[in-house]
Amino acid sequence: MARGRAASYDEQRDAILARAAALFARQGYHATSMNQLAEACGLSKATLYHYYRDKDALLVQIAEGHVTRLAALLDEVAALRLAPEARLRELIRRIVVEYADAQHAHRVLTEDVKFLPAQDRERILNVERRVVAGFADAVGALRPALREAALAKPMTMLLFGMINWMFTWMKPGGSLSHEALAPLVADLFLGGLPAVALPEPATVH
Repeated sequence: MARGRAASYDEQRDAILARAAALFARQGYHATSMNQLAEACGLSKATLYHYYRDKDALLVQIAEGHVTRLAALLDEVAALRLAPEARLRELIRRIVVEYADAQHAHRVLTEDVKFLPAQDRERILNVERRVVAGFADAVGALRPALREAALAKPMTMLLFGMINWMFTWMKPGGSLSHEALAPLVADLFLGGLPAVALPEPATVH
């Protein structure tokens, strides 16, 4: 009877992913070698290959794992069957809190997925599109006129822009945590949403 893998195997894989995400985010995917990854993980190169066959496998796991967790947030919030404002607030809260420990993974997702083979890249981007669509649906449910004017997705991308760049100014261990910041992001976005002016209908000459 075959023995199952020890829990330490999965823990080591996760530790390698975390260090690889940090290196990719800091110096770029192409500029990072398997030798550097092995050194950062305190492993021999041969041992590193025991866990991941190559850099592409690491990149897939980092990006796909991150975006899959974001998609799971959508499903979890949908199951709560909240009113439109409460739903959007909860989505914002969860994604901001998720980013607290996923800043490197998110940078890898946005900057390095383009280096993957087409099949892997498209699979990951399809999940990312589902996340965007889920947030856009929540925005449109709160203000249907934005959906009708095809503005729900642009508003969603503006929201993501606010969230995605927090890592550039938030300091780890600072006075403002992601948990504390989440309702501020929601207040700012939801407070401005009603003020968005809809475009004037095109004039037919």
